[in-house]
Amino acid sequence: MKKTWMASLLAGVFATGTAFAETELTVYTAVEAEDLSRYAAAFNEKHPDIKINWVRDSTGIITAKLLAERDNPQADVVWGLAATSLLLLKSEGMLEAYKPAGVEKLDPKFVDSGDTPTWVGMDAWVASVCYNTVEAGKLGLTPPKSWKDLTDPQYKGHVIMPNPNSSGTGFLDVSSWLQMFGEEGGWNYMDGLHQNIARYTHSGSKPCKLAAAGEIPIGISFAFRGAKSKAAGAPLDIIVPSEGVGWDMEATAIVAGTDAPEAAQKLVDFSITKGAMEMYNKGYAVVAMPGVAKPVEHFPEGLLDAMIKNDFEYAANNRAAILKEWAKRYDGKSEPKN
Repeated sequence: MKKTWMASLLAGVFATGTAFAETELTVYTAVEAEDLSRYAAAFNEKHPDIKINWVRDSTGIITAKLLAERDNPQADVVWGLAATSLLLLKSEGMLEAYKPAGVEKLDPKFVDSGDTPTWVGMDAWVASVCYNTVEAGKLGLTPPKSWKDLTDPQYKGHVIMPNPNSSGTGFLDVSSWLQMFGEEGGWNYMDGLHQNIARYTHSGSKPCKLAAAGEIPIGISFAFRGAKSKAAGAPLDIIVPSEGVGWDMEATAIVAGTDAPEAAQKLVDFSITKGAMEMYNKGYAVVAMPGVAKPVEHFPEGLLDAMIKNDFEYAANNRAAILKEWAKRYDGKSEPKN
């Protein structure tokens, strides 16, 4: 990673006449912005000499940014990015292998394969449908029970979902439909769904937020956002489609070429501690360390059993082709980017 001597000089903190260089980490993340300050505060309790500079955006934007910076990396750590994105970065040789302290305590499916993993999982988020009972009632809609129900003409103009080119939630939806329904069946399903879509957002949580606010009756999003909105009083039902639901995990990795490897390793170590897992559990029902997770209020029953056997390698290896095809077919309904 290339940083000028001036940037390095400005990163120093001088106290009591002695030069003490505070280490700064540039951390790319897709974690909800409201959660980042508490993660940094917990990390800094043990490592007050390491400052985290967050660069936060949706999964698709962060993934594209990292790929664009492949030859001149600007990030030190990737924190809370979809495992499918990290598998893609790994295939490009962009991640530094590191075996964090305590990794043996994690569920193996949350750890990259090999003796020295290139990424480690934190938690998992799961697709669901946020259904505003009040707004749906005004329109005379009946609640959908399956993904295929959402192609019913009664829902025309009443459904919002994330754009998979921008959102990790949108991509897990699309890749899971292709796995559940098959290549031809998956695209046929999305053709039908597209007829009912009002617009595609660039955020995975936004469809549920809009449904919670009554701006749309149906938002395809993820279960935690629905549970959180329902806990705040929104008239939502969180629907688990009968065919099963896609999911992905948030994971952390060190960017190859970082000029602060020791600080980066400390952050990755922290990301899989029990304390960090307990913090993740405030927003996610599934965390990487077994025995830590406690029930999340309003998390829908049966959701964990409905999680499909996700083929992460398929999703990662076919990501570019899937996104290109999706954009060709459906991008005309995407909302403008900020």
